[in-house]
Amino acid sequence: MSTDQGLRSPNPVLTSIFEGVSWQAIALRGVVGVLFGLLALFAPATTALSLVLVFSIYLMADGFLAIASAFRAMRERHAWGLLALEGVANIVASLILFFMPGLGMVAFVAIVAVWALFAGGVKLVTAMRRGPVPARGWLAFSAVVSLLFGVVLILAPMAGAVVLTWWLGIYGLVFGAVLLFLAFQLRSARKKAGR
Repeated sequence: MSTDQGLRSPNPVLTSIFEGVSWQAIALRGVVGVLFGLLALFAPATTALSLVLVFSIYLMADGFLAIASAFRAMRERHAWGLLALEGVANIVASLILFFMPGLGMVAFVAIVAVWALFAGGVKLVTAMRRGPVPARGWLAFSAVVSLLFGVVLILAPMAGAVVLTWWLGIYGLVFGAVLLFLAFQLRSARKKAGR
């Protein structure tokens, strides 16, 4: 096979990973990501208010997963109390945000700050209790990042809300652009494969 033929042949890995997935659906997700990113960057206050409800849904799911993990740890006779406590705290914070969305951005940021401090504290305690295991350093690092994030949000809640929205906006733009690139790569690979 010549170099030229190798360059023109379809990417079998790319086409097999996304077998049955339409490139148009991936492209649409990319467009939504880019649009969300632009909205978050150019209207951060409005976007932050609507994110309250989205974040409450995330907290609810994370809380239930933490409680499920605590039950599994309990069955296997491992420490489970802090994990269950984190799950309950996530669910309570989720319910407050969901049923009282009018709390405003400052209250939202305060709840996120308290959650970040609590989650960071739980992770730090867990990291310190574990013996020397490979993931211990990463757990401690994520705990410190979570704690620092909570402190920054408490010190500057309004700036924290806007900056948080900007970060999400940048993520949306990058994620959307990557999905668009992937969609058109998949489309090209399928055209070359004759599908």
